[in-house]
Amino acid sequence: MHGRAPDQGRLFVNVSWLTLRDLEYLTAVARHGHFGRAAEECNVSQPALSTQIKKLEDLLGTTLFERNKRRVAITAAGKRVVEQATRVLEEAEKIPALAKLSAEPLTDQFSLGAIATLGPYVFPKILKPLAKSFPKLQLRLQEGLTDGLLEGLKAGKLDAVLASRTFDETGFAVYPVFEEPLVVMLPKGHALAEKRPLRIGDLKAEDMVLLQDGHCLRDEALETCPANRRGNIRDFHATSLETLRYLVASGAGYTLMPVLAHDRPAQDLLTYRRIDGRDVTRTVVLVGRERSARKNDIEALAKWLQKEAAAPGSALAAQLRSAQKL
Repeated sequence: MHGRAPDQGRLFVNVSWLTLRDLEYLTAVARHGHFGRAAEECNVSQPALSTQIKKLEDLLGTTLFERNKRRVAITAAGKRVVEQATRVLEEAEKIPALAKLSAEPLTDQFSLGAIATLGPYVFPKILKPLAKSFPKLQLRLQEGLTDGLLEGLKAGKLDAVLASRTFDETGFAVYPVFEEPLVVMLPKGHALAEKRPLRIGDLKAEDMVLLQDGHCLRDEALETCPANRRGNIRDFHATSLETLRYLVASGAGYTLMPVLAHDRPAQDLLTYRRIDGRDVTRTVVLVGRERSARKNDIEALAKWLQKEAAAPGSALAAQLRSAQKL
C-alpha cells in the first residue's frame, strides 16, 4: 500500500478561497505590526480580521505572524507571503486603469504628497497652470517628511510624491523634474554677505543653523559643505524653513535655502547669495510606486512639471532662475 508524504498536499493548495480582501488584511497587519490598527485601517473589527488571518495561516499550513500580548512579529514565511500579496494587490489595482488607457491622463482624483521644504513653495506656483492644463484633475495634497510620505506611497494612500532625491529608490519609479538651486541665506550685515566670490569652503558648521533630523535638506547641507563633516554641527536645529528663516534673521547663524523658498517674509533682515564655482542644487523628483496602476498619470504629471520648470513665462521657471541674479 502506497502512502503519501504528510505535507505533500500542501504543495497544491487550492487558492480559489483567497480574496483580495484577505490580502489587504495580511499586508495591513504586516505594515502596522498590530492587529487593532490594521483592523482600523481596513474598516473591520479586530476579531474578524484576526479570524481571517488565522484561517489564512491554517489553509497555508504555516505561521505568518507570531503573537503575544505586547507585539506582533512577522515570520520569515510571512515576509515572503506579504511580498507576493503586495505584488498581487498592485497588479489588481491596474485592472480599472487598463480600461482607461485610451482616455486622457489626469482626469480623476489624484493624491500628491510633497516634502515640507518644497510643498509650500512649489504648490502656489503650479496649481493654477496645472488646473488649466488638466481641468478634470482633482488634486488632494499632503505635506510631510520624506520617510512618512514614502510610507504613505507604499501603502497606497498617495499616488505620487514630490521629493528631493536623497532616499533609497528600491521599489519606486523615480522621475527627475527639475534642479533647484540652493543659496546661502545670511543675516543682513554678515561678513560673508559681501565676500566675492563666495565659495563652499567659506561656510563653517559652527556658524550654521540646520533643520532637525528627518528633513532631507539637512542631509543635503551636510553633504554639500565639507566643513560640516568634521562633527562641529551645533545642536540648535529648526523644525521648518520658516523657523530657520527667522533664526537667521535674528542673527543665530546662516544656512542653505532652496531658491523656491527665498522670496518670503523678513526680507529686510536677510541677504541671499549664490555660491560661486559650482552648481549647488537639489534634484526634485516625482516618485510613484514601481508597479503603480497610475503610471500613465504619474508620467504625464512628471512631463508637465519638467516643461513648466523650463517654460519662459512660468512662475516656477522664473523662481528657479532667480538664483542667477543673487
